[in-house]
Amino acid sequence: MRWRPPCFCNMRWGARANTAAVAFAASLVLACGPSETEPARVTIPPGATMRSAAESLHKAAVIRSPKLFQLYAKLRRFDRGIKAGTYLLREREHWGVVLDALRNGRGIVNVVTVPEGFTLAQIQSLLESKIDVPRDSIVAAVSDTTLLRRLDAPTPTVEGYLFPDTYFFPPGTSARTAVEAMVRRFEQRWKPEWTARLDTLTVSRHDLLTLASIVEREAKRPEERPVIAAVYWNRLKKGMLLQADPTVQYALPQYQKRLRTKHLAVKSPYNTYRTRGLPPGPIASPGEASVRATLYPADVPFLYFVAHPDGHHEFRVKLADHEAAVRVARREWAAVRSRTETKKPTVRRGGI
Repeated sequence: MRWRPPCFCNMRWGARANTAAVAFAASLVLACGPSETEPARVTIPPGATMRSAAESLHKAAVIRSPKLFQLYAKLRRFDRGIKAGTYLLREREHWGVVLDALRNGRGIVNVVTVPEGFTLAQIQSLLESKIDVPRDSIVAAVSDTTLLRRLDAPTPTVEGYLFPDTYFFPPGTSARTAVEAMVRRFEQRWKPEWTARLDTLTVSRHDLLTLASIVEREAKRPEERPVIAAVYWNRLKKGMLLQADPTVQYALPQYQKRLRTKHLAVKSPYNTYRTRGLPPGPIASPGEASVRATLYPADVPFLYFVAHPDGHHEFRVKLADHEAAVRVARREWAAVRSRTETKKPTVRRGGI
């Protein structure tokens, strides 16, 4: 038998073999392909490393193996220079697509979160800053007559119909597209049984939404929403003025956190201290909880309530009892203001 020299492993060849092995392993994952589910949201903070990015992608089910993904990115020399932002990516997406998105910022979206109880003015400012659209285009979009007819809203704007939620708008989204998306979300979240409930209450959806917006602005504790709604329903049935502070705040030219007697005299159909019944339309965007509370109010006889500094309300049936509760609440509010003023730092003027 012929003698052969011993085989020595070449380091360069070993590196190539290792690269091939990693590439092969990556190809197995790449072969999975994206799923047909809704895109996943992945946020890459400024200064994030590929390792932390891979972990975020893994948690969102965009990739299966963070370590293999890091190796794949390193082999392609794409493991640095990733762009920060919030991405919408499909689950089990091809790694090449994911890397391309991270490197070039493809798939980055503008995140717009509309809190419950936001007014139209607040939403307009939010859109103006988040998706960089001119205010004039937003004003035109929220006054679109086609949308108003579709919603059967007898008001000049879609105030109250922009559903509070988190939205993801790609760069270049127009004001009209954003407003349409919010209105569509409202329509999607409105349940068929709610329409049936309107017949029982003998009110229109617009009026229901108007009262729900007042409940949304008034309630500070979730468990009190049905009780607050009941108070307003009771007052409406008796023909009493609603006397809802949030409607006065809405009617004023500038928002006033603390209302005074002079503010209650503002001339506006939205001032429920002067105008009987519901105002012409919603004063904010109510969330689902407030809509549900207004549709299904608590079975209570209360006609009055007063807010306390800790956020809770005291409810009463009789005016005399309510006035006594108001005096107690005023003392608590005065004590809070006194403590706040005491804590304010003293500003020295002139010399030492």
